[in-house]
Amino acid sequence: MGIKKILISQPAPSTGKSPYLDLGEKYGFKVVFRSFIKVESISAKEFRAQKVSILDHSAVIFTSRHAIDHFFQLCQEMRVVLPETMKYFCISEQVANYIQTYIQYRKRKMFFSENGQISGLMEKILKHSSETFFIPISSVHTTELKSQLDSHNIKHSEAIMYRTVSNDFEPKEMDGYDMMVFFSPAGIESLLKNYPDFKQNNIVIGCFGPVTAQAVKDAGLKLDIEAPAPGITSMAAAIDQYMASHK
Repeated sequence: MGIKKILISQPAPSTGKSPYLDLGEKYGFKVVFRSFIKVESISAKEFRAQKVSILDHSAVIFTSRHAIDHFFQLCQEMRVVLPETMKYFCISEQVANYIQTYIQYRKRKMFFSENGQISGLMEKILKHSSETFFIPISSVHTTELKSQLDSHNIKHSEAIMYRTVSNDFEPKEMDGYDMMVFFSPAGIESLLKNYPDFKQNNIVIGCFGPVTAQAVKDAGLKLDIEAPAPGITSMAAAIDQYMASHK
């Protein structure tokens, strides 16, 4: 089949372990981790320009670890002291546990989606519908959560607290890859920004999530591997299935 080298557009795992590395051993290809994007905080000045006061809210909604990091870092920079009564609602248990990096975990004020999706998060929010919610978001974000809150007349405010920007690549850095795997539309945008004359040719392209899939198609690229799919919940599983069927 000729797949000898694949690019996973994520940072390298800190533990040195990864299902992608396991696949590399299984099928005999080299795996390179290189993120097309990086996340950075906005400045305190940029936040204040949005005219949103965190302390006007009684609860915070976190949809990612990035949101947690940049929320607490900006609070520290702006000397915002969060009250003990503040409640936290998270998209998953993993995200909820990550809050312990910054504050003591207390079940009475920590809530998370049981299914890791907006639907499960809304179940928790609706049980506390009298709260006023603050949502730290990225400069690039979806409107699904806001639409759900609006439809239930839940009081809330959003504010951008971090942004996604492109990493810079060397002119020949993308040479030699037989497969590239993307996890966000921003990754596709960064690829085309760094290489405006990029030609896919025989490169296999895989992606995770329907929004990323649409970005691949909008860029005029051929999408070969997509996850999630029926019976396939992870990107690694999708690559495994593709490799097995193209021996």
